[in-house]
Amino acid sequence: MGVHKHDHPHGEGGHHAHAAASGGNGKLAAALLLTLSFAAIEAVAGWWSGSLALLSDAAHMLTDSSALGLAAGAAWLARRPPSTRHSYGLVRAEVLAALLNSLVMLVLIGYIVHEAVDRLGTPREIAGDAVIGVAAIGLAVNLVVAWVLSRGEHTLNSRAALLHVLGDALGSVAAIAAGIVIVTTGWTPIDPLLSLLVAALILVSALRLLREVVHVLMEGVPLHVRLDAVGRDLAALEGVRRVHDLHVWTLSSGIVALSAHLEIRTLADWPAILAAARQTMDTRHGIRHVTLQPEVPAAAPLVRAPHRPPHP
Repeated sequence: MGVHKHDHPHGEGGHHAHAAASGGNGKLAAALLLTLSFAAIEAVAGWWSGSLALLSDAAHMLTDSSALGLAAGAAWLARRPPSTRHSYGLVRAEVLAALLNSLVMLVLIGYIVHEAVDRLGTPREIAGDAVIGVAAIGLAVNLVVAWVLSRGEHTLNSRAALLHVLGDALGSVAAIAAGIVIVTTGWTPIDPLLSLLVAALILVSALRLLREVVHVLMEGVPLHVRLDAVGRDLAALEGVRRVHDLHVWTLSSGIVALSAHLEIRTLADWPAILAAARQTMDTRHGIRHVTLQPEVPAAAPLVRAPHRPPHP
């Protein structure tokens, strides 16, 4: 006999999953719109001025902003109710969005590196004054966005967005430095060299994101959860004799699921054990989506005395 208990939480631990639902969604949306708008302007300016540093900075702003935008859109999909076709709902939409974003980032990195190497071999004329002006405006935009985000609700989503904006600001500083060197010395190789630096910054973010996505898709145990500690806490509950078939995985950011079989003495103890297990998993490990199955060892078969024929 198996009894199952399911919990379907909506926790707040996601990297970007609840941006659309948080109280600071308006500020985040405004920040994303401003960043994306200037990324487009900076890309056009980079193409016109011939500056790869500006194009790289625009790519950096675009990828970071698209990561947050995709996550916010996926979070909206994740709030759709489960259906007969998707029993968990669409909570994995955020994971797929993150995978798409990381792959796009790797493609952009490849383009930037290819162009940088080509320009190191064949230097091109660059409008240094335009590079400085546009990059300075970009730095100002990033500082304004950082101020807007810092004034909003301090959630995990807003803090992650703030870190991305600060990374964008470093890209703008690199572009300004390239423009100053070109104007003062005429040494154009500084532009592709600093573009390679920005590409390295994007690569670090892309690889980190891709590693997290693959870990989730492979049903890996969340990095903040220790499987052995979860098993010990379940086994330590009063009335539990043994724990087996224990699995912990991530459905989406902030939504961790657990399933296990608990061997208990009697089914009469199950309601108390289930309540204790749910509370322990929530308070100690932040796991609220819990599926547990109790198992009672089969009683030993009754041994009958051998049949003896009656005495004559």
